[in-house]
Amino acid sequence: MRVRRRNPDDRGFGAATMVFTLMTVVLAFSALAIAGRALSKSNDASNRVQASAGTEVTLSEFSISPKMINVDVGATLSVHNAGKVTHNLTVQGTSLKTSDLAPGATESLDVSSLKAGSYTVYCAIPGHKGAGMVAMLMVGGGTSGAATATGGTDTAANDAIDKTMADRTKAFPAKTAGVGNQPLAPTVLPDGTKEFDLTAKIADWEVEPGKTVKAWTYNGTVPGPLIKVDDGDNVKVVLKNELPESTVIHFHGITVPNAMDGVPDITQPPIKPGETFTYQFTAHGSELGMYHSHHHAEHQVPDGLMGVFQVGDPPVPAGVIVTQQIPMVLNDAGVVGLSLNGKSFPATAPIVAKLGDWVEINYFDEGLQIHPMHLHGLPQLVIGQDGFAVPNPYQVDTLMIAPGQRFTVLVHATEKGVWAFHCHILNHAEGDSGMFGMVTAFVVQ
Repeated sequence: MRVRRRNPDDRGFGAATMVFTLMTVVLAFSALAIAGRALSKSNDASNRVQASAGTEVTLSEFSISPKMINVDVGATLSVHNAGKVTHNLTVQGTSLKTSDLAPGATESLDVSSLKAGSYTVYCAIPGHKGAGMVAMLMVGGGTSGAATATGGTDTAANDAIDKTMADRTKAFPAKTAGVGNQPLAPTVLPDGTKEFDLTAKIADWEVEPGKTVKAWTYNGTVPGPLIKVDDGDNVKVVLKNELPESTVIHFHGITVPNAMDGVPDITQPPIKPGETFTYQFTAHGSELGMYHSHHHAEHQVPDGLMGVFQVGDPPVPAGVIVTQQIPMVLNDAGVVGLSLNGKSFPATAPIVAKLGDWVEINYFDEGLQIHPMHLHGLPQLVIGQDGFAVPNPYQVDTLMIAPGQRFTVLVHATEKGVWAFHCHILNHAEGDSGMFGMVTAFVVQ
């Protein structure tokens, strides 16, 4: 049976539908946050202990301890940076803050001007609050601190933290500058060769609202442009290096001649800053791979030098009509950090499908860790691994994906609703200020 793939532009979504979709996502995720977080984690008891007068507050990557700071009216905090990078402590909504503290530094913060009540404190270094550096300051709380060693609970402090988490969830899907995985149109040469021009360069990349990093990019985006060709195409990839160090491109999982394998000092010399190198080969069959650096790869790849390279389409079971293909590039390190397609929740993009649709998701693990990708409510039908068809497709709700691996799954949108979709290593998906990192949603309308 011939497999048909419906053009995504024919799916019939208009502006009104998208507005409804975004409202549905916000409302459903807010309900999840209020009803109880599915992504739970155990808090260290030390973060729950009531702070005494003259409390010491410790900053580190990326947390503030204790999480619920209880002091009397008129108190002073002793703030210590136990981390390896600069941090500060800021009282939200006030002018009270420490200076930017170097690692090992300690500074007093006079909070005597604060009236009794609860306040949010956080690190104001860009990106640190979103990474989890937020806590509650209870002024005049007496012995009923937020959560004491004897199990007492301060309802106001707990509600304040719940609100912080809910506000983050309500921001999904948040707008940020830049979109990765955009198809790159080739220049078709007179002999029919498809030429793709890439520039490796450092560029500003907004991972989530308020967190902009200096990413190592192909053509200014993370991931780089999506390159798709057909079986039998003659392909040229021309790389210009505008980085401060040498680089190369390795076509991971793609059949190429040895000389085009992109391994420095084995198949080619490193491409030095300012130089250009041309990779040329003929595409074969149906292959699902990645292109990424293989020089200083321990930082160049997680910092952003990665992209999808696809030859043809993965075969799907007879009778299945794929309505959309979703590339999902996983990362967990470098300046980009825990992310899906270069973005961290709430800036990740939801997958939106109509009831009855078949959605194809292609996973690419470009990180340094295994990621168990878990979709709530809808099974994932595994039909391919590393670009090879699986002889006997099988269903999972959580799929383990190791660095370098690619998996192809089909999701049949049979149940309406907003379904959470995340890495099930829980600290890859939730922090002290709520959900972040490797979280998105699968929306069935």
